[in-house]
Parts: sequence; structure tokens; C-alpha cells
Amino acid sequence: MVQGKINKIHGWAAMEPGLKVEPWSYTPRPLGENDVEIKIEYSGICGSDLHTIKEEWKGTAYPAIVGHEIVGRVITKGENVTDLKEGDLVGVGAQVYSCLQDGCNACNRDLDPHCPKSVYTYNSKYADGHQAHGGYADAVRVDANYAFKIPAGIDPVYAPPLMCAGVTVFAPMLRKGVKKGDRVGIVGIGGLGHLAIQYAHALGAEVVAFSHSPSKRDECLKLGATTFVNVSNKDEVDAVRRSLNYLFITSDSQANQYNDYITWMTFEGQIILLSLPQGNMSFAPREFISTEVAITGSLIGGVNVLKQTLEFSAKHNILPIIERFPMAKINEALERVNGGKARY
Repeated sequence: MVQGKINKIHGWAAMEPGLKVEPWSYTPRPLGENDVEIKIEYSGICGSDLHTIKEEWKGTAYPAIVGHEIVGRVITKGENVTDLKEGDLVGVGAQVYSCLQDGCNACNRDLDPHCPKSVYTYNSKYADGHQAHGGYADAVRVDANYAFKIPAGIDPVYAPPLMCAGVTVFAPMLRKGVKKGDRVGIVGIGGLGHLAIQYAHALGAEVVAFSHSPSKRDECLKLGATTFVNVSNKDEVDAVRRSLNYLFITSDSQANQYNDYITWMTFEGQIILLSLPQGNMSFAPREFISTEVAITGSLIGGVNVLKQTLEFSAKHNILPIIERFPMAKINEALERVNGGKARY
């Protein structure tokens, strides 16, 4: 299976702000002793990809090959890599390096996405100055700690979204201790939300799905939601006020909506942001004192959390709902995701 190191990686890169990528090749950084090179078989599209290539988050370094939901096979490895071998099926998420040292205040708490030395899968730079490029390509080189074996119980076609969307929603559920008997709300039934329903249900929680789309009611119930709430229906919203232990926000809500979200929570409930609201939040201190509700956020999952995500997903048969496109139609796929038409 050993194919040797690739001298040129061919991919699809954004060359300027906009919703378009085009063929482009780059010389990868030297393969380090702790690295693996992966021949990519599947790459998911994440909302972060669109924000980056359109430069909505500012600071995109063009040309930029995005994509951080990657699945492929190891074709080359550095001399210090012992846990992976050529031919292994692996996944790569949104991060490709951190120090993972005991002395690191982030890594020693399984919060390695916050490591000061973190390198993200794309639009990020290694310490040597090399630009990191992502999964819209035929190959990628990453630190072996961030190449995760895909469990045999997961069809590799469905694995890519678990590497980002899956771990993004499951990580805070693990950290917060979501358990049987908890009442968990999910706002936004899309790429993140439809997976969040499945994870919360598998953890034993009673799941309340919130959406502006009544057409998603039956699908949410099939995925594991106990209750579906059409947020445009005041009676349905009023029926769940002061009842949630946790509320996971997976869609781009407006900042002023969070004042209403607080009223959905039971005392000491927690609201967890998984997407960035538009605008600045504004709250009266009384809202927190009178309810003891907390608002927090979560980034992605580190090495140990991502391993748990894959194991849990395989055990409980948690899989994304996907659409498939050949890479030659990547721009068509990006347009579909950007237009909110993709499921999911």
C-alpha cells in the first residue's frame, strides 16, 4: 500500500472572495517524523468553508483550499508514527496540530483546540510558516495525532460530517454531562442540529427540536426528538418555557433572540452557542440572577473527545443525512449548501 510521498497536491482553491473554487496545486510542507500523508476519498462541506472562501470571517489567505471533514487512507507516515499504518482508513477534522503537552493549560484538559500552538486544517499556518490546506484536494498531510481511525461500524461515506459537525455538537454534551432524564433543546435542524438530536437522544435525554420549518417535524421525530416546536407558533413555544436543562444553538440566530431563549430554560439551565450570532448580545443582569441561567459556548473537540465521538457514533449508529457530489461539481455543491438546500 505504500505509495511514497506526494510532491504536488492537487485541489480546488478559492483564489479570491466569493463562492467559487478552481483547480490549483501546491507543494506540501515536508513530511515530519510525526506526520501522516492521507489520500483523500471523501470531503464534506461545512458552513465554515463558505464563511472562509467568501471572507466573511476576514483574514482568508488566498489561494485557500478549504474542507475539514476529511476521510481517506494513510499512504505514507513519519518514522515516529506507530499507531497508524499504510492503508488505514482515517478521518481528519478541523484541527491538524497542537502541542498536546502536559504543561499546556489547554491540552492537559482535553481542550487542545484552544492550544496556543494549534494549527487548523485550513487558513492556518504551521510554526515553520507553511500554509495549511484542507480536504478539497487529492491528499493532505497532518500530525498523526489528528488522523483518527474510522471504526469498522461506520460506512466511510457517512464519516466526514462526524469529524466536524458531529464532534462540534457531541463535545459540549460530554463536557456538560448531558444524561438520561435531562430535557435538551436543539435550535436549528441543519448540518449540526440533525446530528445533535441523535446524540442527545442516544444519551437518554428528552429532546425538543426547534425550527422555523414545520416540514421538518416528522424528520426530527424520526431522528429521536420527543417534541417538535415551530418557533413561529407562539402556543408551541409557550408550552416549553421554563422547561429545558440545556439548549444547543446550532443555527445563526440573531443576538436579540437570546433574551427569549433564556425564558425557555429551567433554573440553572445552560445555553450553549455552537454558531456565531449576528450582532452583539445585550442582557439585563436581573435575567441571570432571577433564573441562574448560564450562557456559554463550545468550539470543536480535541483528540480524546473526537475518538469518543467516533466510538459513540459507531455504537449507537449515529449517521448524518448526506447528499453526494463528485469533486468536479464542487461549485454546484457549494451553491446548494449556500442556498440552504442541502440535506444536510
